[in-house]
Amino acid sequence: QVHVAESGGGLVPSGDSLRLSCAASEVALNYYTIGWFRQAPGKEREGVSCISSRDGSTSYADSVKGRFTISRDIAKKTVYLQMNSLKPEDTAVYYCAAAEEVTAQAVGGLRRHAYDYWGQGTQVTVSS
Repeated sequence: QVHVAESGGGLVPSGDSLRLSCAASEVALNYYTIGWFRQAPGKEREGVSCISSRDGSTSYADSVKGRFTISRDIAKKTVYLQMNSLKPEDTAVYYCAAAEEVTAQAVGGLRRHAYDYWGQGTQVTVSS
């Protein structure tokens, strides 16, 4: 079974930090690429970051490089997205998702159509 569920969103001032959590099933954590996506009102859902179960390699969108960090805790079955130096343009609903490793490698880990399993989303709002 593949399940993912995100939590940890909230309202923070610009420049602050927030950590999102993605609780993943054991199958998801050990055999799938886990990705973080976000969708702002009126915009397409975009890939933010992802981490491979195969080798722990990570990818980031240019807009978050140097500010966001993805990590995983296998014992806790959780993937985290640490978000620092938040900006108002980071405001969005953030989603956690899981993609088969072979698909993520072929299509790209930040491409939404590589992912088959999605959480319900958590709202992040950054005030200016």
